[in-house]
Amino acid sequence: MRNLSVVTEFILLGFPHTEGLETMLFVMFLSFYIFTLLSIFDIFFPSVSSPKMLFYLMGNSPVISYSGCVSQLFFYHFLGCTEGFLFTLMAYDRFIAICYPLRYSIIMSHRVCAILAMGTSFLGGIQATFLTTLTFQLPYCGSTEVDYYFCDIPVMLKQACADTLTLEMVGLISVGLMPLSCFLLILTSYSCIVCSILQIRSSEGRHQAFSTCSAHLTAILLFYLPVVLIYLQPTPKPWLNATVQVLNNLVTPMLNPLIYSLRNKEVKSSLRKVLHQLGFFLSSCREKSVANI
Repeated sequence: MRNLSVVTEFILLGFPHTEGLETMLFVMFLSFYIFTLLSIFDIFFPSVSSPKMLFYLMGNSPVISYSGCVSQLFFYHFLGCTEGFLFTLMAYDRFIAICYPLRYSIIMSHRVCAILAMGTSFLGGIQATFLTTLTFQLPYCGSTEVDYYFCDIPVMLKQACADTLTLEMVGLISVGLMPLSCFLLILTSYSCIVCSILQIRSSEGRHQAFSTCSAHLTAILLFYLPVVLIYLQPTPKPWLNATVQVLNNLVTPMLNPLIYSLRNKEVKSSLRKVLHQLGFFLSSCREKSVANI
């Protein structure tokens, strides 16, 4: 007979095929995590999975409690969905600013912005609650080893001792429908923005308008590409998923402050100075090494 004992904890096996690389991965991921502290919102998203991952990469216990696993999955999707809705609102904000500049302060008043911001969190909470309830209503028995570095829907469904085909389809529709809807709204907003920009006569005006949207578009691509690769692939691949998740959870939040700040002229000027000094330092080192030879 099949063992139907109640599961109270799970063992996170981490990244597939990385035995012996724990120290190197710990140093690399810790560096990424420290850099994410530059951004207030991006502190929360990587903090869902990174502390536990860094903890067991140091050689500590990889065990996570059942409630801890539930919390990881809920907050991961709550913050992810909230960020997806925020990107949609930012696209709408750019649409109003470029297409209706004289009415911007009236349409996007402080009251409207506050309501929209609270609405993103509310909708993100509903989506995350639905996905978490859908996942953990299943019975979990037998093996407690999770072949991943944190609790997410695809890997948790594989641990269930019940037929998950229907739930996988519902989850796929739910996880796929939200990003697709947001992406279509963003695409609609930017289609109108492009049409409006092309009507600007001066090349300087067009360049300024495109520059305003470039950082947002880069952040959107970095956000949606991992979602498509992880949740909409027909056959999950643990190694690919783990690699993409690290990019999504650590690398992208680390890059976000840089992406948005590069629009600032002072930041650009400082970056040029640093790169110039670095180039001068490297050339000096090269000249000294040649002279010593």
